[in-house]
Amino acid sequence: MEKEKIQRINELYKKQKSVGLTLEEQKEQHQLRQEYIQLMRNNFQQTIKSVYIQDKDGNPQPLKRKIEH
Repeated sequence: MEKEKIQRINELYKKQKSVGLTLEEQKEQHQLRQEYIQLMRNNFQQTIKSVYIQDKDGNPQPLKRKIEH
């Protein structure tokens, strides 16, 4: 995410705490936060894909999604 967008998120947060936001600013804040959250989720998923664990025999195995019944 661009540095300017992160700065804008912070500006909107500070303004929200001090004087409040207009409806347009609230929508902008929501959109920027959703974009940031999606970016963080994608980064986390990429990190998880590169993690391997050792099985009982010492062989590396990629992490697998746990299936719940």
